[in-house]
Amino acid sequence: MAMDIFKITGPVRLDGTVTIGNSKNAALPIMAATILAGGKNTLLGLPNLSDISIMCKLLEDMGCKTSADNGTISIDSAAIDKPFGDYETVRKMRAGICVLGPLLARCGKAEVSMPGGCAIGYRPVDIHLRGLQELGAKIELKNGYIVAHANGGLKGANIFLGGPFGSSVLATANIMSAAVLAKGKTIIESAACEPEVTDLANCLVKMGAKISGIGSPQLTIHGVKNLNPVEYAIIPDRIEAGTFMAAAVITKGKLKLKNCRLDHLMAVVDKLRSMNVAVDETQDGCEVSFNGHIQPTDITTLPYPGFPTDLQAQFMACLCLARGNSVITEKIFPDRFMHVAELSRMAANLRKEGPHVIISGVEKLIAAPVMASDLRASAALVVAALAAHGETIINRVYHIDRGYEKIEQKFNAVGAKIERQSI
Repeated sequence: MAMDIFKITGPVRLDGTVTIGNSKNAALPIMAATILAGGKNTLLGLPNLSDISIMCKLLEDMGCKTSADNGTISIDSAAIDKPFGDYETVRKMRAGICVLGPLLARCGKAEVSMPGGCAIGYRPVDIHLRGLQELGAKIELKNGYIVAHANGGLKGANIFLGGPFGSSVLATANIMSAAVLAKGKTIIESAACEPEVTDLANCLVKMGAKISGIGSPQLTIHGVKNLNPVEYAIIPDRIEAGTFMAAAVITKGKLKLKNCRLDHLMAVVDKLRSMNVAVDETQDGCEVSFNGHIQPTDITTLPYPGFPTDLQAQFMACLCLARGNSVITEKIFPDRFMHVAELSRMAANLRKEGPHVIISGVEKLIAAPVMASDLRASAALVVAALAAHGETIINRVYHIDRGYEKIEQKFNAVGAKIERQSI
């Protein structure tokens, strides 16, 4: 099987305008939620990514009809005749688990494979299952599948969704999607507050759901009998925006980001300013400009509105060139440090101690062959390679294709030298 690599020549200085795509992490749970509204749903502004295609296939296997046209995806969920999430499909992405709640609510039963996704540490689904059980579902695990039944229908309940590393985004999405058709009132305590969860809640409300407390840790849901199909536009991708911000910093460049919501990135903007970076809001996004020495800083990843775990690797790449020592502490996925070894191959000075990485800034990064291990780690390697001296070869870029649409084209348009090759 042919495998793509990136050849990246650096250092470069990025300068220009980038239009940020819409959010994959918001789109996937919303696509799953179309199961709840029998009929033709139209979702606008979806990125052309492998994860989106996989979710389309998952929905088609259940009986939905999907069609895609230039970022608009139609999902006709009039007939769900097979409430089954196959291992071969679900193992390819974590968000496959998001069909479980909608299937239970719509069909009264579901059989979904345990999910796959990025190798960023242990991510149990027990919070999902516990929440659905509290809504009245009977659940057992058989041969790697979650088999769930709600014969008398789901019933509202008070549910606490906190886990050992904070609230779970996908568990909140699953339980909220199930509760909108449950009988009576559901209160979700310790709900995830991420913009992607808010986007799903707003879409469900447009379908006819009754949800209050959207964007807060306490969601109150009054079950309704049925939901109606909608046309809905997905929010911009804050993680793609943050990745380009990091790239502007490490290349001492100036990037204007369009379709970017700074109100979703306040913790990131705060860190950038502490690193001596100018971030200015514009009418449809922001401008990030930097031409000096990166100031060291300490970053701790936390649930929203804290610093996102999905930008930890990209900012580690930047801090490799800071003047002094920085510390990154990972509190969401404590094992999410596969990129440390690869950045070290590029002459970064990093020391991992448990959930912390101590970064001692170096004068320059040096190109090397490196391996992408997961979606955001691959983005960090691209960011580092833009500033590294020489030609960096990044293997396994299929990871990056799961979350960034045409990333090399976007970077090359503002001054990068990235060549995609099949080997």
